[in-house]
Amino acid sequence: MTQVVLLHALSLDASMWEAQRRELTALGHQVLAVDQRGFGSAPLGDAPPSLDVVADDLARELDARGVERAVFAGSSMGGYVLMTFLRRYPGRAEAVCLLSARATADPPEAQEQRLRFADAITADGMRETVVARTTPRLVGRTTRETRPEVLARVLADAHRADPAAVAWAQRAIAERSDHTATLRETDVSALVIAGAEDELVAADESLHTVRALPRGELVTIEGAGHLQPLETPDAVTAALCSLLDRVGAATC
Repeated sequence: MTQVVLLHALSLDASMWEAQRRELTALGHQVLAVDQRGFGSAPLGDAPPSLDVVADDLARELDARGVERAVFAGSSMGGYVLMTFLRRYPGRAEAVCLLSARATADPPEAQEQRLRFADAITADGMRETVVARTTPRLVGRTTRETRPEVLARVLADAHRADPAAVAWAQRAIAERSDHTATLRETDVSALVIAGAEDELVAADESLHTVRALPRGELVTIEGAGHLQPLETPDAVTAALCSLLDRVGAATC
């Protein structure tokens, strides 16, 4: 029985993986979708912003459950947490899947944009404006036009998220390391999933990420943007099944 660990995107929580969790559990896999620091049921705490802190949280959660190795999938922020975990805890991944997460660090202008976002989301009277302006870009054009319920759900999650947690996470992501070298040392079966309509992570960035992985494969999902597990759940589940097949898990 294979242990699968799913890491969510910024402003969301573990429930973003509900479709994949349900399907993979029905197929006999052990699936753990983790609420990351400040989101869902996880307290924010008082540590300074750092993805190292979130990766250490994950390690403690796995240790408490007796999980030594697993197949990991991380979406957006969850992907950055996963790459940090791979650097800090080598050997614990049986396979990895990175969705809409670039291996490189943010250049200065992108860092500055994240820090401005963090300041704005916590400023008096600005939260609603920031969420309304930025959240629609998290899903692709096809989703906005044909699956409005998905955008509505993402907007609701973004409005519900603790602004302090969102700001903390943005500051942590802004300071993350370049993980290209970490991925080159991650010699396990790996997938990089990209949305063909992703407005935040460019196609060449996904190519760089997959080329860094010794056994990486790129899956581009048509009609999806940045949040493929919500926008095209069946396609993401199928991709995860293909990864599980590669490590000898039960056929999906």
